[in-house]
Amino acid sequence: MKENRLRNEISRVKDGEELMRYLRHSGEFNGAVLTPEPALILLDLNMPKMDGREALREIKADPVLHHIPVVVLTTSRVEEDVVRSYEFGVNSFIIKPLTFQGLVDAMKALGRYWFEVVALPS
Repeated sequence: MKENRLRNEISRVKDGEELMRYLRHSGEFNGAVLTPEPALILLDLNMPKMDGREALREIKADPVLHHIPVVVLTTSRVEEDVVRSYEFGVNSFIIKPLTFQGLVDAMKALGRYWFEVVALPS
C-alpha cells in the first residue's frame, strides 16, 4: 500500500472476531469515531479465530454492513473457496501473487479500480 502511495486510511485487525467488533463498533472499538466505516474490506479467508468465510457470511447477512464492498485477498486456490465466496456476496476474489512485486502490482490495480474507477456509496 505504501509502495503505491494510496492515500486512503488503512485499518488492520488480527482476526475475524476483531474484524466483526471493529465493524460493529463493539468491545475495544466502541464508538464510531474510533472506527470509521471502511470504504472497502480486504479479507483473508484464513484468519484465526473466525475465518474469512464466516466473517464474509456475517458481513453480507448484516443489514448495516452488507453494502460495504468486500474483496477476498488470499493464498487459497481452491475452486470451492472462489464459488462460495461469490455465493456469500464477495465483490471480488483475488489470489495473492507469489512475489512482492506481484503483490505491489495487484494492490496498485486494486486501489485504482476501487478508489478511482468504481462509484462507491458515501
